[in-house]
Amino acid sequence: MVCGEIRGGKKRERVGLISRKPFLAFANIGGAVPWWFGVCLCLWALRFGLGAREITLMAYNLENYTLEGGGTTKPKPMVARERIAKIIAEFRPDVLGLCEMGSIEAVADLRDRLRAYGLEFIDEEVVFGPDTERHLALLSRIRIATRSSCPRVPYELNGVPQLVRRGFLDVTLQVDPACELRLVGVHLKSRLAVPEGEGEVRRREAHLLRQHVDAIFERAPDCRLVVYGDLNETREQPGVREVLGGRGTAHGLVDLAAEDELGDRWTHHWRVADLYSRIDYFMVSRALFPAIVKGSARVGRFSGWREASDHRPLLVRIRFPTGE
Repeated sequence: MVCGEIRGGKKRERVGLISRKPFLAFANIGGAVPWWFGVCLCLWALRFGLGAREITLMAYNLENYTLEGGGTTKPKPMVARERIAKIIAEFRPDVLGLCEMGSIEAVADLRDRLRAYGLEFIDEEVVFGPDTERHLALLSRIRIATRSSCPRVPYELNGVPQLVRRGFLDVTLQVDPACELRLVGVHLKSRLAVPEGEGEVRRREAHLLRQHVDAIFERAPDCRLVVYGDLNETREQPGVREVLGGRGTAHGLVDLAAEDELGDRWTHHWRVADLYSRIDYFMVSRALFPAIVKGSARVGRFSGWREASDHRPLLVRIRFPTGE
């Protein structure tokens, strides 16, 4: 079952495509340059990513990007919404995974602001889970080929039926005719106390997320998969460990330990406890890991970040050989 709307024009964009032509031209150079020099240069270019399609993935918790508020949230101030749009536009991601997005109107508001900065997305997925105020969303400059999102994921806790609060976002992008990229976006239970026990709720949600990932691998063992989002736990806690799976196992995920230019890895500031921690993640399948551009997993560091959100964004670049 899938929730959300598809927007954007029909025109397909060329995303991060670097032409091979300048390098292939060397193979035809005569005269003083030996023919084998051009061939070697072409092979070198392909080995080190020239002539590859590279995309940038960004994950960002927007801290209640709502227009109308309600319940426990207030409308996001216009200054904060504009700051978010400016931050995203500066990084210019090809795919943007979002937590704590509000209504469809809020999604449209963000897209309009990004468009004003020259950043246009052609497709989107929005998951409306049981949490009526905070939703998962994804904006993409690449067409979504398959939608497998789960807005209602049931489980039982202490004999009481429950639902994963934000569901799971799950889409497959057709990067090129021969290459797919699957993205699973999550936002597990917050650290705010609830009668059922916030830690227990989060662990159950993490367990169901791991089951969702295992089901993907059962159907497609070599799936190029990214699990991203706000897990509301640090690296050593049980929910994160369960989502990662067994170390060294075929279906275990690789944690991309993103950091900023100073080497700091924290992604969230919890004002109540004045605590800086890393609770947002990129986790990738072993089949995808070789395509991750080395050193590209970054935490955004910039002045005025707190004006936008209590989280900092994550970014990573993925390189796919063309014609694969």
